[in-house]
Amino acid sequence: MLILNSGGTFNKRYNLLNGELEVPYDNYAIDQILQNMDADFDMAGVVYKDSLEMDANDRKMLANIIRESIDDTFIIVHGTDTMHLTAEFFHEVFDDRKIILTGAMKPFEVDKIESSFNLGMAIGFAKSLKENGTYICMNGHVQPWNKIVKNKVLGKFEIVK
Repeated sequence: MLILNSGGTFNKRYNLLNGELEVPYDNYAIDQILQNMDADFDMAGVVYKDSLEMDANDRKMLANIIRESIDDTFIIVHGTDTMHLTAEFFHEVFDDRKIILTGAMKPFEVDKIESSFNLGMAIGFAKSLKENGTYICMNGHVQPWNKIVKNKVLGKFEIVK
């Protein structure tokens, strides 16, 4: 299993100098969570962006890493605003991999529980997953990419009915 970090709110930290939340160029949040797990996972930082800034080139870069990897199972830590676009892209590109996208509505620095829960749940799901496909793991739900959506009014992900 390979965990890829692409930034998003999950990773954001408060910049004391300018007073803004920024996506730093590191894997601190994921490293902290994985450090508390009794497991050894491969992890790489790839794109350090708010998902609103993600573009087709970023998605292609992630896809190339997935394509070239010897792993068949991937967890992508991703911003929630465009997670569905990346998931749809992966669904169109891959039918021979297990890909789970997860993220957080609040930065790890602000709420360590949500980020830790979502990543932990994604890892557990990935370990038990038998069928290839692209999935989203958020707010206690894991569903195929097209069966879960972000409700921007309520600030959470919901199952599509």
